[in-house]
Amino acid sequence: MNKIIILVKRIIFSTFLIYGYNMIAVNFQLVVPINAITISLVTFLGAPGLLALVLFKLIIM
Repeated sequence: MNKIIILVKRIIFSTFLIYGYNMIAVNFQLVVPINAITISLVTFLGAPGLLALVLFKLIIM
């Protein structure tokens, strides 16, 4: 039960982390979409996962 609560907290934190990044990055048009894949990546990898998503977006653009 405790692991489920920790996982839910990390998912919520990851969602807010991506949302906060998008609020800043909207001026630079480097918005990362908020969906199940990006949230799960940031949930399991943390801030480096968000950085990887941003770099991936830069490489594709």
